[in-house]
Amino acid sequence: MELHERDERRAAAEAVLGELAEAGVVGVVLPWVDTSGITRVKSVPLARLPGAAQWGVGMSPVFDGFLVDDSIVAGSYAGSAIGDLRLHPDLSRLTVLAGQPGWAWAPVDRYTQDGEPHVQCSRSLLRRLVGGYADEGLTLKAAVEVEWALGVGSLPEGADPDAFVPALAGPAYGMTRHVEVSDYARDLLQALADQGVAVDQFHPEYAAGQLEVSVAAQDPVAAADTALLVRHTITAVSMEHGLRASFSPKVTADGVGNGGHVHLSVWRDGQNLMSGGPGTFGLTAEGEAFTAGLLEHLPGLLAIGAPSVASYLRLVPSHWAGAFAVWGLENREAAVRFVTGPSGHRQAAANVEVKCVDGAANPYLLMAGLLAAGRAGMRAGATLPDPVGIDPGSLSEEGRREAGITALPASLEEAVRAFESDTELTGVFGTELATTIVEVRRGEIALFAGTSPEGVTRAVRWRY
Repeated sequence: MELHERDERRAAAEAVLGELAEAGVVGVVLPWVDTSGITRVKSVPLARLPGAAQWGVGMSPVFDGFLVDDSIVAGSYAGSAIGDLRLHPDLSRLTVLAGQPGWAWAPVDRYTQDGEPHVQCSRSLLRRLVGGYADEGLTLKAAVEVEWALGVGSLPEGADPDAFVPALAGPAYGMTRHVEVSDYARDLLQALADQGVAVDQFHPEYAAGQLEVSVAAQDPVAAADTALLVRHTITAVSMEHGLRASFSPKVTADGVGNGGHVHLSVWRDGQNLMSGGPGTFGLTAEGEAFTAGLLEHLPGLLAIGAPSVASYLRLVPSHWAGAFAVWGLENREAAVRFVTGPSGHRQAAANVEVKCVDGAANPYLLMAGLLAAGRAGMRAGATLPDPVGIDPGSLSEEGRREAGITALPASLEEAVRAFESDTELTGVFGTELATTIVEVRRGEIALFAGTSPEGVTRAVRWRY
């Protein structure tokens, strides 16, 4: 980072101090997401924002080696107490937090002391990949669906403090559940609107106490930022209402988990490549190649998008989790669901939804992995197999073999092995980051070795 850029960052921060002070802001939250998918933060008093923008805020590189329980993997390139990094807030996403009065929020990029992007900064990686698409005349639109389970905040004396007691009793997708949550949802939607988040839908979901919010598509970096901001806001508004939100991939061992579905579309010269073409369901050749790249690399991508031992308690057949490496039109049991949108609106709406990923994922790492896979497909001119129009779980194993349908990894270890053997993904991520991902994943595997599903879900329930 050049000195003139540092000066420009400081000037930009100084220019907003008065507006922030007038809004009652006294401090700025600076979040990043670690390898395990946990959002970590530092914060600065408002008066320190210009200095933070110019020179960054110090933080240890040890966080790259953190596990979900805050233990640390002493890895090849992460987990050391030696060294320092700098957190530089992205002021283009500076947001006054409506759900946390007195605070603003700005996601950070991580730099070395010498002003170079940290080789394991997932946000910087994602930005570089988006730039690579732009160099080829392509833009992308992306969005992350956020699901969470809402639990009561106060439990009876003597109860397990980590227990989950649903705060809502109404049926899945039910009107009564929506009424139960009416005041809470009003405050949440208002907070998101005040923060500039464009919400497309809010509704009760399937599992006990489960809700979902869908937001408008943006470029992939902004979409990952927004996913982070939405979860921050949900957590804050939930606490204001005496409630507790869990984004864990599995909240109860016998329940349906929280997905983190990603929607993606690729565009060239203002035209959506997922629509208007001669291919299946209107795909263009480039749109098909992008989608085929996603499908081909899904096994390795799961080490990024389903990164917890708990993820594989969610990723089971016939639970709308996408447990098989197939694609299909509006097929919610396919790992890649193709969405055309309504007739007359398809050029704007057509996209692919990756369903096999969940709320434990670092959204920057996940988005980067998806873009890397899609780019590999486009460069190879990849083509898609026949779409699947049924629930693959309804077939016998022999029936799936005859149809060429394969299951996705059924454990984190399987996903890690697939990631290690995927030279496209590991090459894009680089040796240091790819190695850390593998070491952190295997650290979690060791952490939960021999633990029952009930024990795993309890341990991670309130971590995300």
